[in-house]
Amino acid sequence: MQLQTERLVIRCIQPEDWKAVQAIWQDFSQSPFARYDVPHDTADEAVRARIARWAGFSGSTEHLFFAVCLEHRLIGYIAFNQRENGHEIGYCFHSDAHGKGYAKESHLALFDYLREIGITRFLVRTALANTPSVRLLASLGFHQTGTEQVSFFKDENGKDFIFEGGIFERA
Repeated sequence: MQLQTERLVIRCIQPEDWKAVQAIWQDFSQSPFARYDVPHDTADEAVRARIARWAGFSGSTEHLFFAVCLEHRLIGYIAFNQRENGHEIGYCFHSDAHGKGYAKESHLALFDYLREIGITRFLVRTALANTPSVRLLASLGFHQTGTEQVSFFKDENGKDFIFEGGIFERA
């Protein structure tokens, strides 16, 4: 599967994409928004194994992993994982690609593609403090349906760093 938008190529993730995904995760770990997400193990073997596992789902509708490429360079990825009430989306783009509309363009193309294969209900969980992500979701037609208290890290005193996460849906 390969989709072409005005500026991007979107394709299934491949095992050889691991280095590019590793660079995206390393870049993201420096972001002020990293504390609102599960930390990624960026060691070579861990990333190589995880991306090989993602690539192994190719052809499945339970777990879908897509590489978003600009001029043959992987700039981000989007994942769709089947849940009881729809497909939950995860995404990450290198900071060099932020603010240029690539995330919106690629999501919209994937929504069209997934609709053709019968997938129409989508969920996203993100920190409400992650305003760029919240704005992206609004521009994609998501609406907030709830909140939850979330923690992925401990603070400097060893206490859970708790933040308010938003639950968003698009149908």
